[in-house]
Amino acid sequence: MDLTTLIDGPSALIVGGGTLLATVLRSGLSDCRITLVKLGGLGRRGFNLDHTRAELGLQIQEIRQDGLLRAVPHHSGDAEFDEATDALIGRRSVSALLEAHEAHRSRRLAESERAVRTLAQAAELAPVFGLAGTLVSLSQLPTTGLAQGAFAGSISMAVTTTLYGLLGANLLLAPLSRMIERKALAEEAERQQVTDWLAAQVEAAVAPRPSRVPGREVAA
Repeated sequence: MDLTTLIDGPSALIVGGGTLLATVLRSGLSDCRITLVKLGGLGRRGFNLDHTRAELGLQIQEIRQDGLLRAVPHHSGDAEFDEATDALIGRRSVSALLEAHEAHRSRRLAESERAVRTLAQAAELAPVFGLAGTLVSLSQLPTTGLAQGAFAGSISMAVTTTLYGLLGANLLLAPLSRMIERKALAEEAERQQVTDWLAAQVEAAVAPRPSRVPGREVAA
């Protein structure tokens, strides 16, 4: 099998360019920009659970030593947890930490959903432009007689554009959409784990400690 026969510039331009243009027109520049950011993040390590938890452990130690009223924010390097701990220290409330986390969680999920939706639309459009390329190539058949070279070229382009559309949708765009979705869900699970741990640690650190007196216990 000669795979070089499957390489065709005009077919790639029709399918790729048409799919890109239609996706931008459907989804808008904002969603496409978010999608590009998410695609770029697939090749990089995202949230570092162990590092963030270790850094937040220092914040817990300070709260245990100085109390929540005198503690100062200790930044972990993760912008979202830094903002959440700033809210925790600033408002002296675990609920402030949870509110900040939920706000960031909603924003992250919304962005991921927009990227997934954009790629899903592109996956739907790619076979359509594969079919469009097929129609364009068939329209180039000569109207007076069928020269062997012209016939072969048109049929080859028709098949190639259809193939490009199917492969682009099912082996590129749809898998990329699922990769973004899986990465987003995995990150949210890790962030939720750290948030629950941090909230529990803070509540334990600021809880009143019972002290023993003869015959009974009273809260310190």
